[in-house]
Amino acid sequence: MHLMKSSVLVLIMSLFILSCGNSGENAGAEKELPDDSVQLRIAVTPTLDCLPIYIAKECGLFDKQGLDVNLKRYQAQMDCDTAIVGGTANAIVTDLVRAQRMMDRGLDLQFVTSTDAFWQLLAAKRARVSQLRQLDNKMVAMTRFSATHLLTDKSVDSSKVKPERVFQIQINDVDVRLNMLRTEILDALWLPEPQATDARNAKANVLLDSRTMDSRLGVVAFERRAATQRQTALFKKAYNMACDSINERGLQAYRDIIREFCHATDQTIDSLPDMKFAHAAEPREADRKRALTWLRSVKQNYSKPDSVSEAGDKAKMNRK
Repeated sequence: MHLMKSSVLVLIMSLFILSCGNSGENAGAEKELPDDSVQLRIAVTPTLDCLPIYIAKECGLFDKQGLDVNLKRYQAQMDCDTAIVGGTANAIVTDLVRAQRMMDRGLDLQFVTSTDAFWQLLAAKRARVSQLRQLDNKMVAMTRFSATHLLTDKSVDSSKVKPERVFQIQINDVDVRLNMLRTEILDALWLPEPQATDARNAKANVLLDSRTMDSRLGVVAFERRAATQRQTALFKKAYNMACDSINERGLQAYRDIIREFCHATDQTIDSLPDMKFAHAAEPREADRKRALTWLRSVKQNYSKPDSVSEAGDKAKMNRK
């Protein structure tokens, strides 16, 4: 009898262990393979590198592909970071520096496409700065640990001005940054489009254009578990259709969308430069290496977090 009870107990324990093992495998499979119906929640900013996504959303291109897309609109890259770290968003329009920083801190991202983002370094008229070497003892607005931080360092290096003589001021909101140029609170700052056009209309001096530096740092990134391969492919298809439409019809055909999503005035929209938008393609390896190398070189110089706390970031990135 004792032997029989022991055998039954062993059998029950074996079945229990097997059932736990199967449950774990199934849970893992569900986690690794998201459903095609899962909504893409994309964090965006009021800048023209997001325009293909705005058009794909507003003109129903995502809907035609059967994609459920919700745009989360923010004023600054850091707000987008906080959204994807905290789970409000599961995709983001950002740059390679910020994306790599989030990946270093535990967020599992995949790069869906590079974007046509570029930045201009502009000086306020009052500052009387027309050349990079005149940035000595001047304030430059940028976002820490971002493409504009990298570009500031590179431009200061090329100017031969001592780095400690250029005061890098963190202003994250692109519209606030533009207003600080209008009111001449700051000497110089980095702006994307359409804010850069607004600044040029206000007679700001263009000191540098990132397109001359052979850098293509803008990206769209998804959390790896946020979309299936099919969803990612359909996103790229809709994105490419939007790019083709912009390239064929021009920016002026979408002035209502630019006005709404980028807070641009009619005067700014009328003054926008001609822009071409490339089809979805992975970031160039040279750009990824450039961002990673720079980030590694400056990481040790900054111990304080730039948004939410390091501990909070890590805890949120390891959620689920």
